[in-house]
Amino acid sequence: MVKDWKEHIPMEEAWSILKETFSRIKRKRDLSVDVCTNYILAEDICSRRNVPHFSASAVDGYALATKKTATASIATPVHLAQSEYEWVNTGAEVPLQYDGVLMIEDSSLEDKNLVVYKTLSTGDNIRPVGEDVASGQIIAREGDYISPPLAALFLAAGYSSVPVWDVPKTLFIPTGDEIVSGVDWLRKGAVSGKVVESNSTMLKGYFYRWGFPLDIVEPLPDDPKFIRDTVLQNVEKYDLILIGAGSAKGKKDYTSQILSEEGKMLFHWLLMKPGRPAMAANVKGTPIIDLPGFPMSTAVVAWSLVYPLLKLLSEGDFDENIVLKEALNAKEEIMELLAPCSSVPGRNEWLRVKAVSLHGKKKFFPLSSGSSTMWAMSEADGFVLLSRSVAECPIGTELVVWLTRKIDWNRRLLFQGSNDPAFERLGSYIRRRGGELVYRSVGSLGGLSALSRGECHIAACHLLDPENGTYNDSYIEKLSQGKTWIRRLLFFRQQGLLVKKGNPLEIFDIKDIAEKQARFINRQPGAGTRVLLDALLRENGMKTKEINGYTIQATTHFDAANRITAGVADVALGIKAAADALNLDFIPITEEPYELVYPAEYENHPCLLALLDALNDSQWKLQVEELGGYRWNS
Repeated sequence: MVKDWKEHIPMEEAWSILKETFSRIKRKRDLSVDVCTNYILAEDICSRRNVPHFSASAVDGYALATKKTATASIATPVHLAQSEYEWVNTGAEVPLQYDGVLMIEDSSLEDKNLVVYKTLSTGDNIRPVGEDVASGQIIAREGDYISPPLAALFLAAGYSSVPVWDVPKTLFIPTGDEIVSGVDWLRKGAVSGKVVESNSTMLKGYFYRWGFPLDIVEPLPDDPKFIRDTVLQNVEKYDLILIGAGSAKGKKDYTSQILSEEGKMLFHWLLMKPGRPAMAANVKGTPIIDLPGFPMSTAVVAWSLVYPLLKLLSEGDFDENIVLKEALNAKEEIMELLAPCSSVPGRNEWLRVKAVSLHGKKKFFPLSSGSSTMWAMSEADGFVLLSRSVAECPIGTELVVWLTRKIDWNRRLLFQGSNDPAFERLGSYIRRRGGELVYRSVGSLGGLSALSRGECHIAACHLLDPENGTYNDSYIEKLSQGKTWIRRLLFFRQQGLLVKKGNPLEIFDIKDIAEKQARFINRQPGAGTRVLLDALLRENGMKTKEINGYTIQATTHFDAANRITAGVADVALGIKAAADALNLDFIPITEEPYELVYPAEYENHPCLLALLDALNDSQWKLQVEELGGYRWNS
């Protein structure tokens, strides 16, 4: 097949191609004024009625003949008999015999006689007929964006419905032999080799936020006939079709072949990560965008191509300078990078980030990358789009962050340190007390080092000193550099070997791991658990190369435990709580203290005060005890 379309192009070139190929949809429809908000008006609208259509009082007060108030003042009040005035509420019709309304505060009543303290002129405090809008007056023009007040004005002007430009109708076609619908996923449970089709749920959310309708078909198998037939059956019914997956180079990625045979391919492969496999085509005048299958890739292409295309189809154009920020519904801020990151020059790269305020400066750090990770995307405070010229971004680099979450900077605390499931469960208890804790699991040594560099507010550690068998003391003394650091012992926890239920390899100590060549999963350098492992190896006269998997790392206890459950590892060093949670056997080795450490300068930080108070919460303590493997400091 001879390719006559662009490949490996920057996002801006993809936008140009879309603008050259497609234009605004000119399809009118009448919509009730109750639901026309956010639509674009298709015709000029002239008022069918005067608004107001009668002389209406502008205040609460008394309708009267103004000539009778000619001499009225506070010094010389005028008295009117009951037959010479009439009470009216704001908005009520003023009787024809009266030509003014006296505000209640400019009067008093004496034996049903009205005492007037102010002179009025004809028309005072009366809204004349047509004051707001006159019958026949143009009140809105074609192309106007319909706001809630404008919709209300249409009703007042005598309209039950108005002509609007219809918005694009979009169809999403998820494909893949490995995917199952959300209904089947929940009804049948997780089946090995099958994944839930969750992208449709995410796309529904984005389309709802953007104000456009989205229809979704049941997932299709990787069969070119099914995909082709579904596209051809719907290409003239919809203004935009999205196909899920099938855009990469897998053996069953048929989409490019189908689209090139049934229409004209426009481009394939963007110079962007994630989202690189995206493609676009024109089939019978309808744009078709193929979305990569991984969630982050789907989201990126939705922001970068789908939303701009929806704007193009509904409004005739989009502003390239702000379209991504609009798609994300984001606020733009310049912040400093808190952790170094790198990128491949020649392509844009999206970062998912968390943000905090440290020493009066707003800073951010990237979350885990990878197109398939849903947690990092949902956990992110916002996103950074690295330019194609970027290779390395050292700490302190200033970059534009698109914030998608509202942040109370003064109540947010950054934690860096040792991972612990009991401590992580404190988050909701802290939030109820007005604080917010941001977690960054970097290991015990990583946390203390970050604290030493001023890169977090609080850390946690369980670092064994193999020279004297103590925990944390020598590390804190060295890294605090003479500054006052406050220590708070949370609890003691059991560390040991995590193995499959029944311990099929009969692993009971560190030596057994080497002797039986069991597949080991380690923790990252600087983690307290890794420090403990290294100490155990030295104690037993063993070398790291004797451990099959010493260089393979997990970043949390549950990550390590999950790999054993999944069968990709046989053993790990970790805490009892992780073993209990995932139904693994646990061989105890030691009990260690888990300490919080923070500089004295933060002791009055609102979130730290909330954290310290939350430590006394009985419900949290009950949760910790239910996890298993913890002991309170008595």
